[in-house]
Amino acid sequence: MDELNDLLRGLTEGMNGGSGPQGRESGNQQFLPGTGARPGRDRPAPPNLPSRSERLGSNQVSPCPECGGAGFLIYDLPLGHPEYGKPVPCRCKMDDRRTRRRRRFKDVHNLDALARFTFENFNTNLTYLPVHKRDSLVRAYDAAHEFALKPDRWLLFTGTYGCGKTHLAAAIANHRVENDQSATFVVVPDLLDHLRSTFGPSSEASYDDLFDEVRNTAVLILDDLGVQVESPWAQEKMFQILNDRYNRQLPTVLTTNQRLGDLDQRLRSRLQDQDLVINIPILATDYRVGANPGQGDLSTLSFHANQTFEKFEVQQRNSNAQASSSLRRAKEAAEAFAASRSGWFVLLGSSGVGKTHLAAAISNALRADGVDDIMFVVVPDLLDYLRAAFNPQSPVPYDRRFDELKRTPMLVLDDLGTESATPWAKEKLFQLLNYRYTALLPTVLTTSLAKDRLEPWLRTRISDAFRCQVITIEASNFGGSADQTDSQQLRRPQGRPSGKVQY
Repeated sequence: MDELNDLLRGLTEGMNGGSGPQGRESGNQQFLPGTGARPGRDRPAPPNLPSRSERLGSNQVSPCPECGGAGFLIYDLPLGHPEYGKPVPCRCKMDDRRTRRRRRFKDVHNLDALARFTFENFNTNLTYLPVHKRDSLVRAYDAAHEFALKPDRWLLFTGTYGCGKTHLAAAIANHRVENDQSATFVVVPDLLDHLRSTFGPSSEASYDDLFDEVRNTAVLILDDLGVQVESPWAQEKMFQILNDRYNRQLPTVLTTNQRLGDLDQRLRSRLQDQDLVINIPILATDYRVGANPGQGDLSTLSFHANQTFEKFEVQQRNSNAQASSSLRRAKEAAEAFAASRSGWFVLLGSSGVGKTHLAAAISNALRADGVDDIMFVVVPDLLDYLRAAFNPQSPVPYDRRFDELKRTPMLVLDDLGTESATPWAKEKLFQLLNYRYTALLPTVLTTSLAKDRLEPWLRTRISDAFRCQVITIEASNFGGSADQTDSQQLRRPQGRPSGKVQY
């Protein structure tokens, strides 16, 4: 339709004496497609002849040197050629249409806000990440770039917040738009809001038109699948769109931070089709955290960066030989656990004997070996973190937070037993630790409670010698080393008590 309008406009301008070619001259373009020659007039204009705009004293832009401003060309082809006499849009009009199309696309799909997300500025060489996580970024980049060049099948990017999923999805859309190729980028909650808005009496777009545009677009890119409110209507709309594209095998890109098991069962079944869907998990952590992956609002491992095995003193002041021997055995057992990374490691002992130091040393040793999926948390803080999820303003629902804790590859729970012993707190700790015990997920516990004072269900589990190693530190409170004092000072601004840190 754009081409036809441009042709009619050019013909009208020519007949009205506009800046376009007149008479037969405009039809005598000597140019054969495929020769590479530029179209030109048979007779050049007389030298020093002022243009029409100059003669009229206007500020009109000089016409295109190829079409003379008509907007189309008619090639000089032999009679009987299938393209004989057919007007062809000039390159100047095609450039104008491309610019308008890009502007309209960015306005409709809000790509201006995502213009910074390109393949050129996607960083896959985050040196603070372990090799396997950098490799996942490279694989995701290569898959996205290949898809942008030649859309085929489906791409499913999965990963946590801030790992680069949206960047790559937007880069695909930006690359295609800049190369005058079609793509539709939309965030799933926004898409559903747009569909709902079409039912309003003042809506400028009809529901059917918008729904068909999304369902039939050549390349569809849906960002943040699964974060929308899972109403029956929303589930049905997403299923209709994706099921239709699945049946027709239309190129589609999806990003989600949800596990496939949490998605609608009908969608999950289609996303598990390995013949159509390429699942690209991105293992990198939130890039906004930078060189401290895994240290979010809950994990406090960054407060214990100086608590390492090298700085753990087995010969404390005023300690006897028995205490030093106990500290040495605890340190050796903790080092062995850090090397094996299997089962549970439980540290018992009174306050101030070094339990937290050894738990942090295990975590820091793992970090030094490239393991950064470590959640180091004080038990009372953990429970506060879960309670906060019940706030209607919480950005993360309770079940997501609790699931994150249950499944984290390495969990360190410090100061077990100092939490308020409400029925709710007991139930949450039981659910959390029972899951990790059954799933054989590496876990470190520290507590000042004697073994016989622990909850019966926990006492039973840590008594399992095949899965748990229990170390009791028989030493007196040594008051904390210098690095422990630094850790204490770091905690105070976070609302912690200003008294002595419990170990």
